[in-house]
Amino acid sequence: MPAAHTSLSRDRVLDGALALADRVGIESLTIRRLAEQLGVKAMTIYYYVPSKEAIVDGMVERVFAQIALPPPELSWDQAIRVRCVSARRVLNQHPWAAPLLESRSAPGPDNLRHHEAVLACLRRGGLSWQLTAHAYAVLDSYIYGFAFEEATLPESGSDSFTESTTEIAAAFDPQKFPTLAAFAAEHVLSPDYSFGHSFEFGLDLLISGLVSAAHDAS
Repeated sequence: MPAAHTSLSRDRVLDGALALADRVGIESLTIRRLAEQLGVKAMTIYYYVPSKEAIVDGMVERVFAQIALPPPELSWDQAIRVRCVSARRVLNQHPWAAPLLESRSAPGPDNLRHHEAVLACLRRGGLSWQLTAHAYAVLDSYIYGFAFEEATLPESGSDSFTESTTEIAAAFDPQKFPTLAAFAAEHVLSPDYSFGHSFEFGLDLLISGLVSAAHDAS
């Protein structure tokens, strides 16, 4: 049902676009569909935001604004952990966003502020420029990749997850793949299994490795 047309604004256009992309995906976000959601004509959108690319730029800005910056009062490794945990949470809320966060040719102030804060946090830990570059690349690749997998997998513990896992397990011969069969039966299908539980375990491994690398380089 289209929203009632009261007073349109750039903020309202971008908020509407964000909500629409969260619901239908970025590929299905069109000006016409956005206009229908906002209860306006498609051409009205362009008065506030000049193009779909500008809308996407604004949406990306909103995503960056939702990710916590590394708290300066914490040690650098704990501060970067806070940021990484927050980034994964935000990307779970906006599963279309990960491929777009580093692709904008005209980054806005929230985008730039975020990158500045992360780089400054890593440098505060005594990381060289090369190690800083490695750390940023490895951490974000891990976060974005994990969020992508979470977006494509059924929710752990749901009926669809149990059904799909059971179907996959039934499709192969447990005599030929005994470890895979045991992993599915004894771990993945257990009531307390969650793919997401592995995120912070892996994140802590990465950060511990960076702390060690920074210490060895000093």
